Amino acid sequence: MKRIALLTSGGDAPGMNAAIRAITRRALFHGAEVFAIRRGYAGLIDGDFVQFGARDVGHIVQLGGTILGSARCAEFRTAEGVGQAVDSLGKHGIDGLVVIGGNGSQAGAHDLAQRGFPVMGVASTIDNDLCGTDVTIGVDTALNIALEAIDRLKVTALSHGRGFLVEVMGRDCGYLALMAGLAGGADVIVIPEIPSDPETVASELRAAYDRGKSHALVVVAEGSEYNAEKLSDYFGQHHERLQFALRVTKLGHVQRGGAPTAFDRILATRLGAAAVDHLVAGEEGMLVSMQSAKITTTPLGEIVGKQKPLDPELFRLAQSLAR
Repeated sequence: MKRIALLTSGGDAPGMNAAIRAITRRALFHGAEVFAIRRGYAGLIDGDFVQFGARDVGHIVQLGGTILGSARCAEFRTAEGVGQAVDSLGKHGIDGLVVIGGNGSQAGAHDLAQRGFPVMGVASTIDNDLCGTDVTIGVDTALNIALEAIDRLKVTALSHGRGFLVEVMGRDCGYLALMAGLAGGADVIVIPEIPSDPETVASELRAAYDRGKSHALVVVAEGSEYNAEKLSDYFGQHHERLQFALRVTKLGHVQRGGAPTAFDRILATRLGAAAVDHLVAGEEGMLVSMQSAKITTTPLGEIVGKQKPLDPELFRLAQSLAR
């Protein structure tokens, strides 16, 4: 394999740059030329390629985000767009491609693999909702950022005897909310996977008050049926009956922007290097990930269109410890 390309796609995740560095230098180690593709699949179709050497990826391992950029590309979701992407790879003499990203990104990688192009995926998303892996690049950093905010808010909540509601990212998956709530000692956790409603939240908070708690903390995933805005509105409308309000903090994209933790840097480095090794060995159409603390591969066809379920036992554990 003489020429290997790489791209980042979908939402940025802390650790992507560490993966870019590892892929580049591992490919060079194997004697291959490296071409980075800017702006994800949009750049792939447009031919936005730039050759990388070892020095081009120096001093990026500690940076959040992705130096290659990322962009939505509706065109790539069409058969014609995928065909244009394959043609673009051919024009640049690329022998193999590494795609760093989450569910949508790996679906795109699978489309390329279905066209017969050698491609390997690297699991990267702060939502940690990708099948075929225990953990994805970026989630550890995002979780620690959320946890730091929760710890800070609990100080004020305790000082003033107030109720705080923290909304974390998670449009379809409540992993960040569940784990941040569990680690942060939340009184209530609201996630998309387990139905809840404002009256249930109010009841649990009231029970905590009756047990002697002077403050309260609710952690909610943004994709829950009752997210921060809806819960806050409900508590405001029924303040006279409920007798307390919730002060809302939405973390939003703050969780994406942190410098990657040591765990995310090491995970990204291991996955990126392994993706290159598999391509050089003639393997393709796989997601490189971590399962049971080992670097493994899973066929892209087995993960596309699926979402990794949460462990309900962790939710029950959080509930029991809040009492």
